[in-house]
Amino acid sequence: MNPPPPIRCSGFSLRVVGAPWRCAVLAALLLSAVRSAVGAQDPQVVFERWFSAQTNVQTWSADLVQTRSLKILSQPLVSTGKVWVLAPDRFRWELGQPVQTIALRNRDQLLVIYPRLKRAEKYSLGGQLGPWKDAMALMEASFPRDRAALDGPFRLLSAMETNSILQMALQPKSAAARKFIGEIVVSFHTNDFSLAATELKFSDGSSLRNDFANGVINQPLAPELFDGKLSPDITVVEPLRQ
Repeated sequence: MNPPPPIRCSGFSLRVVGAPWRCAVLAALLLSAVRSAVGAQDPQVVFERWFSAQTNVQTWSADLVQTRSLKILSQPLVSTGKVWVLAPDRFRWELGQPVQTIALRNRDQLLVIYPRLKRAEKYSLGGQLGPWKDAMALMEASFPRDRAALDGPFRLLSAMETNSILQMALQPKSAAARKFIGEIVVSFHTNDFSLAATELKFSDGSSLRNDFANGVINQPLAPELFDGKLSPDITVVEPLRQ
C-alpha cells in the first residue's frame, strides 16, 4: 500500500539560506526544518505539541553527523561534530575531529573560526544582511520562544509522520532567502519532540543534512562555550565589510 500523501497546510514555512558553506553551517543547526507526513493526526495539533515542547528548551546539545551533497561530486561529504544551543540567541557548532570549523553566535555577532588555518571571520548581525539575517531567523525557529518567531519568517508546506519521526517542510517568506534555500526539512521524535535531523535543500540542487544523536536538554552549559575569545595568533577578518 502506498503511504498517504503529505498534508498541505497554510500558516508558516521554513527554508534554509546558503549557497556559501558558512551560511549552510548557520542554517544548518538550526535550525532545522521538517517535511512531515502526519498519518491520521491533525498536523496542526501535532505542531502545537511540538511548539509547546520547544518553548521550554533553555539549553540543548547533541552529537551530529553532517552530510553534504553537491552536484559536482559523485559521493557526499560526511563530517562528524557537536552542537550546543543556549536559548534564546547563542549557539556553538563544531565540525571535524580534530575540530576544523567552529560557528559561534553570541547575541548580535557571528564568528566562523578555522583553528587549523589560524583564521576567523566575524559578522555583525544587527544590520541589513539579507540572507545572513534570514539564516539566523531560521536557526532560532528550531527552538521558538513564541509563535510569532515561526509565523513571521516562515510558511509551513507539509507535515508527515514516518516511523515515529515527524517531518515538517518549511519555506522562508523572504525572497532573498529563497534565492539560496529551496526548502528546510526539520525532523523530530514524536515520543519526546526532541530534534532528530535537519536537511537544507539549496536552490542549486545541493543539500546539507544533519543527523543528531545523544541529545541533552536543559543541562547547564559552560559559559566559555559562547564567549568568543580568540588566541592572539588568530587573524580576524570581516568579509561583509570588504
